[in-house]
Order: sequence, then structure tokens, then C-alpha cells
Amino acid sequence: MSDSRPIRRAHQAALRYLTYRPHSEAEIRTRLLKRFPPTTVEQVLDNLLRQNLVDDAKFAIQWVRSRDAHHPRSSWAIKRELLNKGIDSNVAKKAMEGVNDEETAYRLGMQQAQRMARVDLQTFRRRLLSYLKRRGFADSLSRKTISRLSDEIRDESD
Repeated sequence: MSDSRPIRRAHQAALRYLTYRPHSEAEIRTRLLKRFPPTTVEQVLDNLLRQNLVDDAKFAIQWVRSRDAHHPRSSWAIKRELLNKGIDSNVAKKAMEGVNDEETAYRLGMQQAQRMARVDLQTFRRRLLSYLKRRGFADSLSRKTISRLSDEIRDESD
């Protein structure tokens, strides 16, 4: 990396940005282009890539894991988030391997069922369908999950 002052400043800005959380190459590029010329930004990104401080494949896998643990969504919704962050479609697809929408929808449904323990079954179904749709799950999967949970709730109450 050249020792020119603008490149050093851009490099420091990128490192500060990366301290908050990992970012995709496209996110860093967009951020740096607000303050620095394109040639400087590309030099800094090349340096960050060589130092393995930016890796879109690792970022995508980490994003999927974080989403699953803290803010679960459907695989479709998570992939859309990755694409919006500038991750290549093939990289996003590879990062999504192992994501199970049925298991995630069921887990979310169970959490919601515990929160809605006192509501009637019709209200439970309506609210859960809406909740799962907002998280990107298909209607068919949402309805299947709701039926499964309704059967379990009914069996527990018998």
C-alpha cells in the first residue's frame, strides 16, 4: 500500500468501519466512496482483501448464523438481505446451505405460542400467520407450521 496521506486516511476509515461489525466489500466501498476518490478506495480495498480483513464468503456465513441466532428469517429473506449488502448470488446461495425453513418457522412459532398462551385458537392462527409472513416464510410453510403447532396445543390441552 502506498504511504500517501489520502490512502492512509481511507484505510483508517475502513478499519474503523470494520470495528463495529463485519461488512461486505460492497458496503465498505460505498462507505468510502462518500469521502474518498475511487482510485484510493480501490487501493484500500485491495489491501484489505490481501490482509483477509474483508471476505464476502465469511461475511455471508457469519450473517446467516447471526440471523438464525438473533433475528430468524426465512432463507429467502436472509438471501435477499445478503444480495442487498452486495454479496454475489452464488456466495449467498452457498452461505444459505444448511438453513432449514421448516425448523426455523417451527422454532419461531413455538416462541410466539408461548407468548400467546391465553388467546383463542383462531386469534393464535391469524397472528402467527401474519408473524411468519413478515419474516419471509411462504404461506404454505406458514400454514403447515400453524397446523402442526395447533395440533400440539390441542393435544396438550386434552
